[in-house]
Amino acid sequence: MTGWQDALERQSLARAKAGLTRTLRPRAAGDAVVDLAGNDYLGLAVHPEVVEAAVGALRAYGLGATGSRLVRGSTEAHAALETDLAEWLGFPRALVYSSGFLANLGAIRALAGPGTLLISDRYNHASLIDGCKSSGAEVVVAPHADPAALAALLAAHPGREVVYVTESVFSVDGDLAPLADLHAVTSAHGALMLVDDAHALGVLGPEGAGGVAAAGLSGAPDVVVTATLSKALGGAGGVIAGPEPLARHLIDTGRTFIYDTAPPPSVVAGVGAALRLARRADDRRALLTTRADATVRRLHAAGFTTPAPAAAVLSVPAPGPEAALAWAADCRDRGVAVGCFRPPSTPDGSSRLRLTLNAGIAAEDFERALDVIAECAP
Repeated sequence: MTGWQDALERQSLARAKAGLTRTLRPRAAGDAVVDLAGNDYLGLAVHPEVVEAAVGALRAYGLGATGSRLVRGSTEAHAALETDLAEWLGFPRALVYSSGFLANLGAIRALAGPGTLLISDRYNHASLIDGCKSSGAEVVVAPHADPAALAALLAAHPGREVVYVTESVFSVDGDLAPLADLHAVTSAHGALMLVDDAHALGVLGPEGAGGVAAAGLSGAPDVVVTATLSKALGGAGGVIAGPEPLARHLIDTGRTFIYDTAPPPSVVAGVGAALRLARRADDRRALLTTRADATVRRLHAAGFTTPAPAAAVLSVPAPGPEAALAWAADCRDRGVAVGCFRPPSTPDGSSRLRLTLNAGIAAEDFERALDVIAECAP
């Protein structure tokens, strides 16, 4: 009766021996920790206008959406956010999902089938990898952010229906894909390009419209964009933006859209307010750039070879998973939260701290956090 539990326990012990145990750490509201681990890049999660918008929708609609989008879950708040997202991203239509993970699964399944070739960047996020695996399509893993390698792969599969899947700013190392060059390759071969813009939305591009917009690809007919609403917009949920026929197809057939309860109206309204703030937040984006430069200088002075970030994600190498875990714990004990990335979350098998910058952190707290990170280094 307990054999399956014993098997899980053995696996847990093996992970612990390898330094790969993960722990839930509930935080109190308003804790004093300097947050360089979360993804609230523009500091909008607690902005008064965002909170008030969410509270107003909470009073108007209640706690949840009470149903899927096609039953009772679509509210005026959802429709307004989708209109605003489509305009901001520069595509004819946008659909809101309850998470970025489900948006990625839904987008890939809509674009690919048994006869499709999916070419997926080696460093893609788990949601993109899982979407590819579950699509039923043939999947080829491409060298990371390499237009020449992509061209060779496409040339090796003439006449195939191909979708190239990539991130704009990659979630682990924070580097930026050469989207314009990659698109030139996919366009020349008649392939589609799906871009997860999660870590660039709000941070890069005109009015913070993301990495696709920064590359001049907004509204391109052979580009589809996904993103989360949980990072620079400080809320929760996901979005797929693209042409009208794709939206119609997703509404009619997309399982992660049809069968999932809609995101709460309060969250959707809060995200809508955050979007309006983000579009005019050039000052916050400039501060992120300043802080990224300061972080790189401080880490270089401490002996780390941290690359300059494309947006607000920085990767700091650690000697191994146990060292990364201890480093993050020491920082936490001194009031600084940092991300700790170990296999299998890291595509190259290396461990590192991931620092995510936040324009809402006070200057003195930010400077202290950099000192703590350097002083706690293994």
